[in-house]
Amino acid sequence: MPFATDDPNMLDDWLVAGPAPMLHGTSSGAPCRVQLLGERPAAWAAPDGTPQARLGTQPLAIRERYGYLWICPSGHPARPLFEFPEYEEPGRRIVDCGGIGVAASGLRVIENFLDMAHFPFVHPDYLGKVPHTEVAGYKVEVDPATGEIRATDCRFWQPKASAAHDSGSEVVYTYRVMQPFSAMLYKSSSKPGALDAIGLFLQPLDEERVVAHTLLAYFDEVSSDAELIAFQHTIFGQDKPILESHRPQLLPLEGRLETPTRADMLSVTYRRWLRERGQQYGALAADRTAALAATGSAA
Repeated sequence: MPFATDDPNMLDDWLVAGPAPMLHGTSSGAPCRVQLLGERPAAWAAPDGTPQARLGTQPLAIRERYGYLWICPSGHPARPLFEFPEYEEPGRRIVDCGGIGVAASGLRVIENFLDMAHFPFVHPDYLGKVPHTEVAGYKVEVDPATGEIRATDCRFWQPKASAAHDSGSEVVYTYRVMQPFSAMLYKSSSKPGALDAIGLFLQPLDEERVVAHTLLAYFDEVSSDAELIAFQHTIFGQDKPILESHRPQLLPLEGRLETPTRADMLSVTYRRWLRERGQQYGALAADRTAALAATGSAA
């Protein structure tokens, strides 16, 4: 029973498959079902607590890290799972904000996460506010050692950058894209000289549906867990209907259908990075992109 894709970007990488507590919440040895790439693999904990998984009779590579289960569908990961050193840094609060379902390609969800230009219009009085609409220039590069995208020196004026902020300020961002469906945001922290970290890890249910898992690694001695989670849910709740209204739901990787602007430099880099990897899953095929562009059917 193979997975519903032959894209090595998905089959040969570590994909988040749900929160780790779901595995340990079952009765001893009883499997739970996770949804991934159009299938429902079984996962369970061995007597020694080691995670196990299979699809039909096929064993799957599975591991537990950062509070989540990660599955490599082929069983032969092309690379190690990305590093997240802030997760284990003393003094940081680790808060799992839960999973939110989104009826859109995971590639669109990541691209939206990377976009600063929409802050004043979609997240007014939180992440932006008119007339502070300009996206200042920033630096984007692909790290030759890790293959990850990094955007640095991103600056934006925000009325309320997090649950702990009660006044407006210029916030400094650093973005990091580790996998097609996983990204990190590092932003100004209440601790001088430090950056708070937000991880967005997408569980691909199928090509047009994901569960978005958000994990915080914060220096925040003021806000409660409930307040931190509520803030993230407010922001995501504002993004979700817009993401789900996109047509096509899959992300075009060619420029003929959706025209970028200067503020979209990170998006342009992300799409080019996906093309160079040969990304198929969650992406609109080139022939469909051309056909929609010819008829002007883009939303």
